[in-house]
Amino acid sequence: MVDRSTIFALSSGRPPAAIAVIRISGPQARTALERLTGRVPDARKVTLARVCDPENGETIDEALALWFPAPQSETGEDVAELQLHGGQAVIAAVLKALGAVAGCRLAEPGEFTRRAFENGKLDLTAVEALGDLIFAETSAQRRQAFRQLKGLIGDRAEAWRGRLIEALALVEARIDFSDEADVPGDLIAPAAAIARSLRDEIAAALADGRRGERLRDGLVVAIAGPPNAGKSTLFNRLARREAAIVSPYAGTTRDVIEVHLDLDGYPLTILDTAGIRDSGEPVEQEGIRRARARAAEADLVLWVTDVSAGGRMGTEMARLNEGSPHWLIQNKIDLLRGPHAHGAAKKNECELIVSLSATEGEGLEELIAALAQFATDFFARGENAVVTRARHRETLEQAVAALDRAVAQAAGAGPREELIAEELRQASSALGRLTGRVDVEDVLDKIFRDFCIGK
Repeated sequence: MVDRSTIFALSSGRPPAAIAVIRISGPQARTALERLTGRVPDARKVTLARVCDPENGETIDEALALWFPAPQSETGEDVAELQLHGGQAVIAAVLKALGAVAGCRLAEPGEFTRRAFENGKLDLTAVEALGDLIFAETSAQRRQAFRQLKGLIGDRAEAWRGRLIEALALVEARIDFSDEADVPGDLIAPAAAIARSLRDEIAAALADGRRGERLRDGLVVAIAGPPNAGKSTLFNRLARREAAIVSPYAGTTRDVIEVHLDLDGYPLTILDTAGIRDSGEPVEQEGIRRARARAAEADLVLWVTDVSAGGRMGTEMARLNEGSPHWLIQNKIDLLRGPHAHGAAKKNECELIVSLSATEGEGLEELIAALAQFATDFFARGENAVVTRARHRETLEQAVAALDRAVAQAAGAGPREELIAEELRQASSALGRLTGRVDVEDVLDKIFRDFCIGK
């Protein structure tokens, strides 16, 4: 059953603040606004109003009131908004007064957005993009989320679905009206041509190296190497705070520690891992196992060695991460005697060598610049990626698989129109699940649970 209660919530930041925005959505929004302000302003016009407690008539605050009648509102329902002074006592009094209005209750996390989805104001990809926009930490993430919010994937999926329905109509016409004189005999060929074209377009969107998902989650850079090479010191330098414990004793770092950085607008997650060596101590062994596992999954590995002790890359690095790039970080150059070239970035079999002193900070800027360039190069080819979530990829892969089967069936000897039609319906259903048109109840709670109250 559809919940017809009216919801309200603080939709601005945590108090105290200069302004507090309280939103009300639902069939009792007009009544609630009248109870608190004595009148309803003209639609979509800002009006100064005195907000009073309906129970005793006491003035709570003077605020700006707005009224958005359905369906021309953010949620598709009647919506009212109060822009108040952002003090805690003001907010608490207004929320208490709204709670006393019959049929009104405090909103749950993401409920305003969920109602917008249920009322056709947003499709599911736009809802996900809104969540990504709220949680974006870098400018690149913000740009990607905004493009998705404006329909980068949703509009394209609907266009693909429209063409699928066109192909399906041709096949079903062949099935239902094959004995009609005015129905062309060969309708399967044009339907198959549409299916092939769509299959290629969707497959091209999927062939993006998962850069959209990586931009949303951030590149992972693992700092690895033998004990006492200065990994945690370098980690703290990059984090610009004492995030990891540093000591002269080998095996201090046991678990994987991570920080999130914004490098030139791109998100990076830096991991500090346990020193890799042969150890008989059970806890250290587990730390080394985790270090190997996280390094193996990283997009880039910084293999840190103590250059003053003659540290080299060795064979351990090759076993850790054969598929992703790895850089040799020659640390502790401050302990070398005589002149040395700090920050030298040069390529060899490990892709890049950077010499630095994590303790002194010497050569650190060169490493940061190299990391920023790495992120820029990695994401440059994926700035306009269509697929940004695993759910997008899964549904599009299902559509491609169904189209492959439809095309194969159409190309076979004596094609079965019923089977072709079913595969086209499967592909259309997958695209419908992508935008939320069909069969998405099982994913809605998962999507909305991370939204904040008031959004």
